Amino acid sequence: MLDRRACAVVAVVLASTPIFISPVAAEDWPTRPIRILVGFGAGGGTDVTSRIIGDALSEVLGQSIVVENKPGAGGTIAGDIVAKGAKDGYNALMVSVAHTVATATIKAQPYDAVNDFAPVGVVANSAFVVVVRKDFPADNLRDLIAIARREPGKLNYGSVTIGSTQHITAELLRQRSGIEAQHISFRTTPEVVTALMRGDVSFGVELAHAVRGQVQSGDLKIIAVMTAKRWPTLPDVPTVQESGISDFEVLGWYGLLFPAGVAPEIVAKTHAGLAKVLSRGSVHDQLEHIGALPSLSSPEEFRQLLASEVVKWRAVVKAAGLEPS
Repeated sequence: MLDRRACAVVAVVLASTPIFISPVAAEDWPTRPIRILVGFGAGGGTDVTSRIIGDALSEVLGQSIVVENKPGAGGTIAGDIVAKGAKDGYNALMVSVAHTVATATIKAQPYDAVNDFAPVGVVANSAFVVVVRKDFPADNLRDLIAIARREPGKLNYGSVTIGSTQHITAELLRQRSGIEAQHISFRTTPEVVTALMRGDVSFGVELAHAVRGQVQSGDLKIIAVMTAKRWPTLPDVPTVQESGISDFEVLGWYGLLFPAGVAPEIVAKTHAGLAKVLSRGSVHDQLEHIGALPSLSSPEEFRQLLASEVVKWRAVVKAAGLEPS
């Protein structure tokens, strides 16, 4: 048996050991497959972005990356798994704007959308647009607002489900423009698109790529983009700011998170890998095909974005008088 002096020596050695183990483990990472969880079903923007990024990143990191869909509860099922999971760098979460919108629309969110995660970076951006049917008597947002103000309450707008990103984004536009318009919810984006084409709803807010086919066929027309500057693939469409609503921006972003507590070396190595991946022309082309453009932020920039968006969306939901569900 060890005497007291020997035990004291052993205790000192053990207490200091993790200081040397942690950096080595992070330096060796990854040694096995990495899982990226997505809080929505297959085929959506977050899912496809994850697969494009994951395939390319696996080559850079030298390990396979598996994208796993865990849909439900506005993405919070997947978020909860990652937030409360192992902090070893083998479980990550790909999120979109919905990650911050959910903080305002879901009453019992099981995690802190900012502080329970270690941001790696925004990897791509997409554009939300205001869209109307082809024969709607407004070719720009100014005209739409003028119509709505002449006949308060006559116009309505459609979106997928109450509390969705599209719904809350349209509500922000309604609030900032000062118009009265009734919201009509649908189960899916295709249903919204059909309602727009039939004239069942006056306008809608969607990601540009979700209505690209109908715009190209001439069945729908985009009258404004919600980005701060004109969107590269829609150079002739004015922004909401250009249409008279100052300081207005909603960006459709996708970003990668680890759970809080992951070694900084793992975050840094992943970020460096993303920089290599997003510089590839093939990845750029794949993202552009789904209406996204590569855009890598720093981890700290992503953290600031998350924090600011939480504040913004909570204010919008409160002003709308919507009760979190």
